[in-house]
Amino acid sequence: QVQLVESGGGLVQPGGSLRLSCAASGSIVSINAMGWYRQAPGKQRGLVARIINGGNTNYADSVKGRFTISRDNAKNTVYLQMNSLKPEDTAVYYCNANLRPGGTGYDGNYWGQGTQVTVSS
Repeated sequence: QVQLVESGGGLVQPGGSLRLSCAASGSIVSINAMGWYRQAPGKQRGLVARIINGGNTNYADSVKGRFTISRDNAKNTVYLQMNSLKPEDTAVYYCNANLRPGGTGYDGNYWGQGTQVTVSS
């Protein structure tokens, strides 16, 4: 059973920083990509940042220059460093991984339970 466990959310003032972590565990053969999505109240879930094998990354326009995604392959962990946070960054942040579990012959998409990030003074 594959699990994604997030940590690092919380309350921060505008202009502050937070670092989110997401660790994938369980029977995993390989991970193709890991990323972060977010969903604010009344809005659809959307991509924040994603990193694929080889290290290529892509970001939502709204976070470029402020957020940085990185990955520790040895730990099956992805990080999201969020700087210069704005109130509009307030949302539940979800970790996502596209990976191949052990015992199967196909890739699947997996989600974490979500972590709340609130930017407010």
